[in-house]
Amino acid sequence: MAALGLAASGGNWFSALALGVTLLKCLLIPTYHSTDFEVHRNWLAITHSLPVSQWYYEETSEWTLDYPPFFAWFEYALSHVAKYFDQEMLNIHNLNYASSKTLLFQRFSVIFTDILFVYAVHECCKCIDGKKAGKELTEKPKFILSVLLLWNFGLLIVDHIHFQYNGFLMGLMLLSIARLFQKRHMEGALLFAVLLHFKHIYLYVAPAYGIYLLRSYCFTANKPEPAASSLFPTLPFQAGPLPCILGSKLLGFVQCSGQSAGCHRLLSVGKAGDASIFLILTTTGHYSLFPLLFTAPELPIKILLMLLFTIYSISSLKTLFRKEKPLFNWMETFYLLGLGPLEVFCEFVFPFTSWKLKYSFLPLLLTSAYCAVGITYAWFRLYVSVLTDPPVSKTKKQ
Repeated sequence: MAALGLAASGGNWFSALALGVTLLKCLLIPTYHSTDFEVHRNWLAITHSLPVSQWYYEETSEWTLDYPPFFAWFEYALSHVAKYFDQEMLNIHNLNYASSKTLLFQRFSVIFTDILFVYAVHECCKCIDGKKAGKELTEKPKFILSVLLLWNFGLLIVDHIHFQYNGFLMGLMLLSIARLFQKRHMEGALLFAVLLHFKHIYLYVAPAYGIYLLRSYCFTANKPEPAASSLFPTLPFQAGPLPCILGSKLLGFVQCSGQSAGCHRLLSVGKAGDASIFLILTTTGHYSLFPLLFTAPELPIKILLMLLFTIYSISSLKTLFRKEKPLFNWMETFYLLGLGPLEVFCEFVFPFTSWKLKYSFLPLLLTSAYCAVGITYAWFRLYVSVLTDPPVSKTKKQ
């Protein structure tokens, strides 16, 4: 905290947050990694060893290259750095190869490419109006949003423990949205098109992009542009955080479907209602990731990191909206508190019961079902907000 205070006095608090989370990512290097680690090692080998015409046909490993072309070229670029760490990782026939140098390279490649995510967060924070800014740094919307993005629990465990490259992909998404809000429509559209060529899961957002660009850029005819919130009408754009609920929707979508890739979410710091939806969706979505880390050494890590992130999220938003009604009603509070007993049963009680051998799937089933209820409820509230909230007609001038 002393370091944060020093950074704040010099106006470098954002850099301090980014550096702090980077150091945490480095501490997570020795932790468990999933089969996705081998997936990406194999893609390094494929793109480095074979001509382009064979990249999508190579089947030596079961983990064939199945991402769009830009991601394949991304792996190709990484492979030319990887060869200076351990040439053997680029051998297609070295299945499940995981030397210490390979581990270091792949872990650091994720950390390094997160630079784009950090930059995108910085750009998103520029869109925030300071109307709700408190006297203390920790009560300012920009600071809260930065913490909840940069220290995102979901990205930390999925990218830097489980192992994937979601950070820089979410960076492209956030940067694209920030450019739209800044009325740099061509840049925003280009960035989103690039994102689709990296990972196709973002295709489901394309209709919203198309409709927004038609309405606010193609058919304006010198008329005043509609607010950027016409793309995502639940966002409190008059307060600034353009991508806030969108990030929550992305995370909820991916986690609810049981996938671990491509998301990171944000927070609405403009309206208490959006903050409430965010907290329910992100807390439930984050807990739904717990089954990804099933090894004993990672148990205290995931519990501690989620507790810290969740406590900060709730406390900071309650402080920000302390003059408004409570963020949760009794039913929502009861549901979120229920995650605690569920975790105790799944991790500490069930393994010692006679059900473990015959019903080994039960913890995953209970977790999926319980989280599905919360995510569905959050989506329902989100759509009610879309249909009932008045449209925003004014945005902050850039």
